[in-house]
Amino acid sequence: MAEEIINRVANSKLITLDLEDYYPKGQRVVLDIKDWLFQELVLKEKDFREYIKNHDWSQYQNQYVAITCSADAIIPDWAFMLLVVNLEPFVEKCHIGTLEDLETAIYQDIIQAIDGTFYQDKPVIIKGCSNKPVPINAYVMITNKLKPYAKSIMYGEACSFVPLYKR
Repeated sequence: MAEEIINRVANSKLITLDLEDYYPKGQRVVLDIKDWLFQELVLKEKDFREYIKNHDWSQYQNQYVAITCSADAIIPDWAFMLLVVNLEPFVEKCHIGTLEDLETAIYQDIIQAIDGTFYQDKPVIIKGCSNKPVPINAYVMITNKLKPYAKSIMYGEACSFVPLYKR
């Protein structure tokens, strides 16, 4: 008689955490303010405020916005602050920097909200190979979040993983 095949992975206490599961829906866009500058070089306050006043902020409804200036210009801090004040009523989140910086900021909020006690004394695999743009910083943040709680932390899949930490 053949022996029964037992799925030890399915029967283990191993928990797989897939950061892709936390990826929030919503369009990501870049707001590049270089065209709002005089000769794409100098911010003139009066003109800048006029652009802000006439801009259709509702086009960013429920979106994630990365605010940047691709021109080599010095932008005063208050200009970014003014942009955020106008964006905030419409967007899910806005952040100064690249799209990757934005994704990192999104994941920072998400990971901060995860209850680490759920992983207390359990072996955890942080799943890799995502199809969504999960930033590398998110993997670092979740590792730091889980370290005080998890019995062990691994990266990859249950059938093939890289051990990272063991208490």
